Parts: sequence; structure tokens; C-alpha cells
Amino acid sequence: MKKIIDKYLGYFLAGLMMLMTVDVLWGVITRYALGGQADWTEELARYLLIWIGLLGAAYASGQNMHLAIDLLMAKLKPKGQSVLFLSINVLIILFAFFVMVVGGTRLLYITQSLGQLSAALRVPIAAVYAVLPLSGLLVIYYRFYEIFHWGKLSPEKS
Repeated sequence: MKKIIDKYLGYFLAGLMMLMTVDVLWGVITRYALGGQADWTEELARYLLIWIGLLGAAYASGQNMHLAIDLLMAKLKPKGQSVLFLSINVLIILFAFFVMVVGGTRLLYITQSLGQLSAALRVPIAAVYAVLPLSGLLVIYYRFYEIFHWGKLSPEKS
């Protein structure tokens, strides 16, 4: 299951990056060649960057490519490494759940019930904020995967 999520999430992120590149390029072309930038290009680039940043962080977490200081892990015995590994992952799960999933869902609900629309694109702001709970769920999935596969993974890669 993880390989499938990794594959499609990677493709989705690559597609968002490609779309953002085309969007920014179009903004530059309209600014310099046509004399005035299209209003929607800056807003779209901003929203795409939010999605790429949050989904990219979840993807990096799943690939164990996130920033980590592993000085303490190397100095501990295997039992201590397991306790530290589990503690770190539980804290990440709690943060992702309460801040990203619960907080993101509340933010999504508030903006949806207020009917907020973006200025230039006129898309619901809730569509932009939908990435928060989605990314939180992905982070939680990846952390649980790491916990349940700890014996099969080397401590240095976690």
C-alpha cells in the first residue's frame, strides 16, 4: 500500500510542480510581452505552493527524507533507540492529528460555511485549506507504517 501511495503522491506532486512552472512562466510572459500580468497567475502560484509544500512535507516524511538530528540515536543502545524512535513518532502523530487534521478540518469547515472565495480565481478558500487534513492523514499513515515496520528497518534510516 505504501508503494502505491508513494507512487501516486509523487506523480501528483510532479504534476503540481509542472502546473506551477507553467503558471509562473505565463505570468512572466503576460507581464513583459503583453504589458500586464494576468491577475490569476500570482494567486494560483501561491495556492499551488501551499499544496506542494504541505504534500511535499508528508511525502518527505514517508521517504524519511525530512530533517533529523540523529546524534542521540547513535549514542543509545538498541532498547533506548527503540524508545526514542517510538517517542518521536508518537509525538509526530499527535502533532499531525491535532494540528493538521483536527485544526485543518475546523479551518476547512469555517471557510466553507462562510463561503469565502479567493480574490482572482474565485475558488472556495476551503479548497486551498483541504490540503491540511489530507497532509496530516498522510503523515500519520507514514509514521504508523514506520512504527509497525521498525524491526524490518534499520534505526539509522528512521
